[in-house]
Amino acid sequence: MKKGDGAPQGVVRLIGDGSTAFTGTQPRQPAWQRLKQGQEPPQFVVFSWDGAGEDSQKLFSHFREVGKKYGATMTYFLSGVYLLPEAKRDLYDPPKHSPGQSDIGFNDLQGIRDTVRELRGAWEEGNEIGTHFNGHFCGEEGGVGTWSVDEWKSEINQAKSFVKHWKTNSGLKEEKPLPFDYDKELAGARTPCLEGRKNFVQAASQLGFRYDTSGVNDQIWPNKDHGLWDLSMQLVPVPGREFQTLSMDYNFMVNQSGTATQGDPSQHEYWGNQMRDGLVEAFERSYRGNRAPLIIGNHFESWNGGTYMRAIEDTIATVCVQKDVKCVSFRQLADWLDAQDPAVLAKLHTLKVGEAPSGGWTSFLAPKPAAPAGVPAAKPAEVKPAAPH
Repeated sequence: MKKGDGAPQGVVRLIGDGSTAFTGTQPRQPAWQRLKQGQEPPQFVVFSWDGAGEDSQKLFSHFREVGKKYGATMTYFLSGVYLLPEAKRDLYDPPKHSPGQSDIGFNDLQGIRDTVRELRGAWEEGNEIGTHFNGHFCGEEGGVGTWSVDEWKSEINQAKSFVKHWKTNSGLKEEKPLPFDYDKELAGARTPCLEGRKNFVQAASQLGFRYDTSGVNDQIWPNKDHGLWDLSMQLVPVPGREFQTLSMDYNFMVNQSGTATQGDPSQHEYWGNQMRDGLVEAFERSYRGNRAPLIIGNHFESWNGGTYMRAIEDTIATVCVQKDVKCVSFRQLADWLDAQDPAVLAKLHTLKVGEAPSGGWTSFLAPKPAAPAGVPAAKPAEVKPAAPH
């Protein structure tokens, strides 16, 4: 049974200028339980989207339908400037850049209207709305990797402000509000280009975030870093190649067509199949091994003829329907982790990539027998946390 099934209850209470509203508990959220003694953990898979917005490709609305079809909830990382019209661009004051600058531009009124519609529907369907911040600055010249903790706080606060004041900024005051309090909804993020994580995590921790997914890790069970769950991107197989790559469409593309976003058309189908098969192989490695959550990141882009969007849809259709598999948002995964016994999570973390418990899950997660009377219990081995990335 899931808590909050159905539409949110209660009267809509507008917040601020009416851009957002409190509508009750988010619907369609799972009610997690602590693992029972010896119980095999579920296989979690997180599908997430950087810079989520609805444009002429209509990929946001498409993947909402895919999620509903296969019972998958996802995380949509909204770029705040997608709710800021071009005419109001100077309201954005990015760290280490002049006001009104953005490497991903701003939006027009129809784009804002469409994006808000998709955000509203996604949340009502149980999906998470995170943040991908604003201007998406990468590299050494003022990129997010050069930002201080205070500059990150400024960027976060501005991202929140653009969501909380989109009606005032756009003039679209007759539109319905977003059905959530963004100050409470916002629980985590992925930084642009996976840069700047060290200072971002410090800022996010101070601002009450619950997780970060900006690092690089193997397919192992997560630890906490500065009080945040480290739900980093993961290294996954590239079928037919001798290396692994990050579990993200962009990284598969770079390894296939380099910086050309529309490479050799004759290779598009093969490249998409390679990504799909790599992600499914990574899934099987966890599913039949250590059951570590699989983290997958994407962009609403038609790179190489849209082959990566097809690959993601095929992957969702393949993995989300299998037994004991839960395709969830990052926030839902963090909720499950918080509900577990820390000692059990520490033990899960000892399992290596693809490593199933040698004696089976019942034995591995069974409580240790009590020491006989008069015999001191053996001192448990120290479990060292993984080094932060």
